[in-house]
Amino acid sequence: MADTSSSKSTALVLAVAAILLGTLLWLSHTNTRLIPLCPLHLATGLYCPFCGGLRAAHLLLGGRLWDSFRMNPLIVLSLPLLALLAVRPRWARRKGLLVAAVALVFLYGIARNIPVWPFVMLAPP
Repeated sequence: MADTSSSKSTALVLAVAAILLGTLLWLSHTNTRLIPLCPLHLATGLYCPFCGGLRAAHLLLGGRLWDSFRMNPLIVLSLPLLALLAVRPRWARRKGLLVAAVALVFLYGIARNIPVWPFVMLAPP
């Protein structure tokens, strides 16, 4: 009985993920207003760690790896790690992993707003 509900839940999660990924592939920041703008960037002109993340995902789904990387390198580089953690969820509970991830995102957010080379390359084009 539990097996059936578990497989239904897995199927539902996969269906929702497929719909979301398909929608993201279909939408583009150049032809729709449905992709929201970053409130932090609108208010301050600063780039948050996730600015360009949806554009990076859209470009990555379209097979444009380099353009995706230029939008948000952190998003693109973290995908293999996130996939590994999905396969090995016990690894996500390791001591210090969450602290290290939060620190990395925080430092990346600071670094991409430093207006000198090479840090300017971290900001979305």
